[in-house]
Amino acid sequence: MTEELTYAPTTEEIKDPEKSLTTETSEDGDENQERGNWGSKLEFVCSCLSFAVGLGNIWRFPYICYVNGGGAFLLPFTIMLVLAGIPLMFMELSFGQYASQGVISVWQASPLFQGIGYGMFMVSTFIALYYNMVIAYNIFYLFASFNSDVPWRFCGNEWNTQACGVLNKAAEKNCTAYNGTYFNDTCYSIESHGWDIYNYIQNVSNLTSEEELKRVNPSDEFFHNYVLDITEGFHDMGGVRWQLALCLLLAWTIVGLCLIKGIKSSGKVAYFTAFFPYVVLLVLLIRGLTLPGSVDGIKYYVTPQWHLLGRAKVWSDAAVQIFFSLSPGWGGLITLASYNKFHNNSLRDAFIVGIGDCLTSFFAGFVIFAVIGYMAHDLQVDVTEVVSKGPGLAFIVYPEVVKRLPLSPFWAISFFLMMITLGMGTQFATVNTMHTTLLDLFPEKLRKGHRPTITLSVICGVMYLLGLTMTSKGGLYMLTLMDNYAGTYSLLFIVIAECLALSWSYGSDRFLKNISQMIGRHPGIYWKYLWQYITPCVLLFIMFFTWYDFTPSSYRDYVFPVWADVLGWMVSLTSPLMIPIVATVMIITARRDQRYQHMTLWQIIKMLTRPTEAWGPALEVHRREAAESSTRMVPMVDMSTMNTNNTVEKNNYKNEESDAKEPLTNGAVDA
Repeated sequence: MTEELTYAPTTEEIKDPEKSLTTETSEDGDENQERGNWGSKLEFVCSCLSFAVGLGNIWRFPYICYVNGGGAFLLPFTIMLVLAGIPLMFMELSFGQYASQGVISVWQASPLFQGIGYGMFMVSTFIALYYNMVIAYNIFYLFASFNSDVPWRFCGNEWNTQACGVLNKAAEKNCTAYNGTYFNDTCYSIESHGWDIYNYIQNVSNLTSEEELKRVNPSDEFFHNYVLDITEGFHDMGGVRWQLALCLLLAWTIVGLCLIKGIKSSGKVAYFTAFFPYVVLLVLLIRGLTLPGSVDGIKYYVTPQWHLLGRAKVWSDAAVQIFFSLSPGWGGLITLASYNKFHNNSLRDAFIVGIGDCLTSFFAGFVIFAVIGYMAHDLQVDVTEVVSKGPGLAFIVYPEVVKRLPLSPFWAISFFLMMITLGMGTQFATVNTMHTTLLDLFPEKLRKGHRPTITLSVICGVMYLLGLTMTSKGGLYMLTLMDNYAGTYSLLFIVIAECLALSWSYGSDRFLKNISQMIGRHPGIYWKYLWQYITPCVLLFIMFFTWYDFTPSSYRDYVFPVWADVLGWMVSLTSPLMIPIVATVMIITARRDQRYQHMTLWQIIKMLTRPTEAWGPALEVHRREAAESSTRMVPMVDMSTMNTNNTVEKNNYKNEESDAKEPLTNGAVDA
């Protein structure tokens, strides 16, 4: 059943009738004077690129592309971008921009699913907690590089062990080829050392375990023995490393200072965080191409292996990489878009950011494999013996490459400054999500005067104190656990729920009409089928293979205890569980309200899936535009004051008895 939309003036309009007819613009050019807007469209695009392009583009994608068919991997990668990446990005950018609200307040569109917003808030909190620790590691390396030479070049330092040695696999292979025994960087043979010494070395080799014989390069020991001073496991977390604690403090200080004026300051910083990494990558690529063996490394990276496309894992890796690279479900895209002007073209921005992120990943692979090819050439080994991914690439392999280059400190400083910049771009949006959510939830209390700055300071301070656990000697184990669970399985649950709630409960037809009001034209009917069917199926596909590939958490040879994985699952499930918890609380709250005693449970659930009176554009001039462009609209209920802590204060539910007889349909009613 549908009803004619009638325009009802708000309390503010009754007090000031002119407010409904005009929209004033502040001196800064802000359309929304209460929340503010981006200084320019470019600031927004740069902020989104900085958020999407992160550390994973450098240390994960090149390896994933290499092991999944090289250039052939671009085919499934592009298909997953079209079927899942851009549709999710377009959906979240449009959702946040239409209502100009944070991840919780924006769910006035369908209050029953407000738990999705709480889940996004918690995901951002967990990720921000450990992500800044990774940035702190890069800050440590940056300061360590300001020397006449990089400190991880040689053994003989106080943090090195007897196992430390410059790896020379070529010499070891040559020694073995001549029936010799390679031990302590020396080739022992009968011809060169005689029977007695040779037999002695043989006996020592037999008595010495393989682990003791294994050589560890200086960059490995610098990271684990000096930067981390790592312990043996969770049973021995050790004390706080004051150097890492200071680096973490600096990281949170940078975040706080860059966000101190909200998007007005972060938007300006975004120019640097968006463009500087490309400058460094280009310089590193040019330098890499001048090194011997770099071309061989790039060939390993891009040579297509078409036969691998028949493997399901290749397609699952493509889908997983797209999903976690563009970062839907964190709340960052919704938050950043909420500061856009109402008529910004969100469709264009989704394509720019989505394609830009993927091209950055592919371009970064040329840089990484160029230097890895050089390292393989220098060691006289195959590229497959050098290639790596994750933190090991950033803190062990690349430092090992840097020390082999002339002017090693310069290249180290450039690389780690780039890594810090990439990390900060993502961290800014993540912390901004937390900050904006709180300001939108309590605008009367937190948006006045200097309270937004105080709120941001409290967030950074609390997060720093919680993050100190990861500055301990065993902190890397906690970081690894958080990375494995905080933003993986939970994100998939949240985004699937978000996609289904917007396309089925709120209605994809209505959502597309909202978008057309913003961008001035209908985006196209195919988005409806993507959001309703194809994208959710791709997300289920990702979820299946993520679970299928599940293995207990570990770091190197250390397998985490069972209780650690249980703790990880608790962290992972905390955020998606907010969806049923918040929905249940809202239903119970509504049923206890005297005005809804005559309604059945199904009627209440149906009512809670409908938009509230508060839902819609933030400014009245845009609400009038929406009213004029829509001749029919679903009845709305005023749930604006109903959340997990408050009851319904105002009932605008119309024709309850007749509406309750209707089934809840897809998108339910005509927009």
